[in-house]
Amino acid sequence: MKRELTITRVARVEAAAKPFTWRWAEENREAIAENWQRRIAAKPKMFNGRVLMLSDVSVTPELGRNTYFETDYANLVAWIDMGHPDPTVANGFAMAALRGADGAFICGVMSHDTVNGGRVYFPAGTPDRSDMRADGTVDLATSLTRELAEETGLTETDYGISDEWIVIERWPAVALMRYATLRVPAAEGAERIRATIAAQDQAELSDVRIIRGVEDIDPKTMPLYLQSFFRWSFSADPALSDSRTGLWSR
Repeated sequence: MKRELTITRVARVEAAAKPFTWRWAEENREAIAENWQRRIAAKPKMFNGRVLMLSDVSVTPELGRNTYFETDYANLVAWIDMGHPDPTVANGFAMAALRGADGAFICGVMSHDTVNGGRVYFPAGTPDRSDMRADGTVDLATSLTRELAEETGLTETDYGISDEWIVIERWPAVALMRYATLRVPAAEGAERIRATIAAQDQAELSDVRIIRGVEDIDPKTMPLYLQSFFRWSFSADPALSDSRTGLWSR
């Protein structure tokens, strides 16, 4: 599978879930169960539902095609905790690249009750059965706006959403982003989100961070794919960003 970093502007994304036997999960059931017990002992609110992981991805500027398969959330968590031992699969998720009217980005700080407590990134979630349609396709566009609403309280009346996607492949993570631009500056949007967090009984976020430039990138809390996205977004070097194709790699 792909290991190099690639960022591509994509006109359209299609996704579907298909039957797939994840041999790594089948062969490591005992270790996965032990890892889950360790996890829920520390964070009892975690729930082992069914989620969708990527078995294949194909990306061009015209079209991104994602093939998903169903698995237990405990399998995904163990795969992450053990350092992604199976390189043939990936965690592929849709997320809104949330920014204010002034161009500054807004990221969430994950609550310590979640599996990624303390991590900083845009509101997102691994797709699950609720994102699947009857014909087997996966609705990533709705997944994106739903996660944004659940974590921040923002609805589609609060922002404009871009038509194009930005696909960041930094295996074993594949982030499928769309710009969501607020009608107010980032500082005002951040305060509104903080008010929503304070009013939620089980908030997924503990705070937000405003990212105005590369100096705000935090390697300790931000995943690599997000660090790459921000460097790409803020880069003025034409050698790094091709305005015709949107391809970028380093």
